[in-house]
Amino acid sequence: MTKTKNTPLPLEWKYTEGLTSYDEAMAVMEQRVADIHQGTVSELVWFLQHPPLYTGGTSANIDDLLLPDRFPIYETGRGGQYTYHGPGQRVVYVMLDLTRRGRDLRKYVFQLEQWIIETLAEFNVTAERREGRIGVWVTRNDGREEKIAAIGVRIRKWVSFHGICINVEPDLEHYSGIVPCGISEHGVTSLADLGLPIAMHDVDAVLKHKWIEIFETPHE
Repeated sequence: MTKTKNTPLPLEWKYTEGLTSYDEAMAVMEQRVADIHQGTVSELVWFLQHPPLYTGGTSANIDDLLLPDRFPIYETGRGGQYTYHGPGQRVVYVMLDLTRRGRDLRKYVFQLEQWIIETLAEFNVTAERREGRIGVWVTRNDGREEKIAAIGVRIRKWVSFHGICINVEPDLEHYSGIVPCGISEHGVTSLADLGLPIAMHDVDAVLKHKWIEIFETPHE
C-alpha cells in the first residue's frame, strides 16, 4: 500500500521494552525515514530507553565532554550539543512526513516543546521554554532553573527523526560527565527528583493522549 499526500497511512505507535542500543535505534530510524519518504510505510512515534550513553549533536563542543571514558559516545546528525541518555529516561523518536504537515520546521519544534509542556502539566509540573535555551525547563522553589526534557531534531527530505527525551527517573549523576547542551550555569532534574515518582507507562499514556491535540488538530 502506497501512501499519497491525500491518503496517508495511519500513524504507528511503537513501544520497546528494556534497553535499546543506540546503534540499533539509529539503524531503525534511518530505514524508516527513507521508507516514509518513499511513501511505503506510515509515520512512526517510537517509545524506548537507552543504556547509559552520551550523544553529541552538530553543535557539540569537545570541551563540554568532561569524562570521555565514562560511557559510550555517539556523534549524531541531530541538532544540539552533548546530552545523556539512560535508563529511567523516556526517549521518543518521532518520524513524521513534514511535507504533508506544512514543511514548517519552527512550528514542528514548537509542537515538540508544547507536547512535553502539556504532558508535564498533567502531573502538576510547570514546565516552560527559555529564550536562547533548547529544551524544556522547570523552576525550583529556591529559584534554580533546571532542565527536565531535551529536544533534538534532524530532518532529511522533509522527514523528521530523533525527537524528545523526558527525565522520569534517570540517575542524574550520570550527567556529570558532560556539560548538558553546553549550559553549565543550570542543572538537570527529573520527575522523581521533583518528588514525583511517576511510572513510565503513565507518562506514555499522557504523551499519547496529548498527541492529537498538539499534532493533529488544526490551529489558527
